[in-house]
Amino acid sequence: MRGQFAPQILARVSDAAAETVEYETRSVQTVRGTEKLMTAKWEKDGWELVTQNTGKVRTELVFRRPKPAFPWKPLAIIGGVLVVLGIFIGIMVAVTGDDKEGSPAPADTPRSEAVAPQDESSTEPQESTAPAPAEESPLTVENNADLAALLTGPQDGPTVEAFAAQYAGQLIEFDGAIGAMNRHEGSTTRYDILIASGDYSETHSNGGPSFQFRDVSITNDLHLTDDSPDTIGVGDNLHVIARVGSTDGQLFLLTPVQTSVR
Repeated sequence: MRGQFAPQILARVSDAAAETVEYETRSVQTVRGTEKLMTAKWEKDGWELVTQNTGKVRTELVFRRPKPAFPWKPLAIIGGVLVVLGIFIGIMVAVTGDDKEGSPAPADTPRSEAVAPQDESSTEPQESTAPAPAEESPLTVENNADLAALLTGPQDGPTVEAFAAQYAGQLIEFDGAIGAMNRHEGSTTRYDILIASGDYSETHSNGGPSFQFRDVSITNDLHLTDDSPDTIGVGDNLHVIARVGSTDGQLFLLTPVQTSVR
């Protein structure tokens, strides 16, 4: 009889587990027209799009994903091991306690008073003899035709991929604007910042790929100039000097070197 009811019991346990799945949600705002890019990024990290509320300028996207299960089993095993270890130590202390009483205290071992002499010359700072690196000049639309074509060309495709491959690791300098800015994986201090070329506009695109500063701190990683404000946000026009990174077909990653608000 027990073998006949086992499949039914397992099925009920499975259904109960499915009903108890808890989700965490995130709400993200992005500029209209970039919903697909934002959705693809979050789905890549395991999130599921739940709702999409489109406004005149911005769109609110709501994502969810299952919360990770709490590791009860490993904790229970560790707790059991600690309990057994505590009992064993208690027994050993009780057994050996009487033996330690009455035993003579060990004689003090004389310590050597000799001290190794210090090399006074080693405390003096050594001047570096390595040559300073040559100053690197960034590529601009004035001195590089490929960059000029990139910033006015299509959002993705062969032109973007060819530029990323040819100029990987080099500095580029251009005027851009913040099109979207979201917290990186729920962090309170690090952001994913979408950069478009040219001045900020809610109605049209100036061309070029969607650049991104990924997982950056505003105070430490953007290297804001002294005349820049303490905070930045969507709609701010920037002057960017950054190092060329990779492209995944949707976003062109850059590493900020110097950023100023125009």
